[in-house]
Amino acid sequence: MAEYVELYIDQGSDFSTTINLNDDSTNLPQNLYGYIVTSSLRRSLLSPNVSANLTCSVYDSANGEFLVTMTAGQTANLRPGSYLFDVKVTDTLSSTTSRLIEGVMYVTPSITK
Repeated sequence: MAEYVELYIDQGSDFSTTINLNDDSTNLPQNLYGYIVTSSLRRSLLSPNVSANLTCSVYDSANGEFLVTMTAGQTANLRPGSYLFDVKVTDTLSSTTSRLIEGVMYVTPSITK
């Protein structure tokens, strides 16, 4: 089952967060060698279109660490409010995909335009 997370984004600002994945059975870091990480957000489960795709970069595969980012331009295009998001990993060797994280991203409005 996916872990639930709440994140906050300032509209018009760069966003970055590091995520560390642990294996549920051992509580040790999950090795992400050979995995692709993807993430997107939508206004609701019924939204036909993705509001944004987040950039996911594995930077320490042995320790299960990856970075999730959005540029200031991307966050500026988001309307303030709540969005649903998830993070999926795909094992390139077995082609299996798992949803590891799901939750809500709150976009706070920018005063300065």
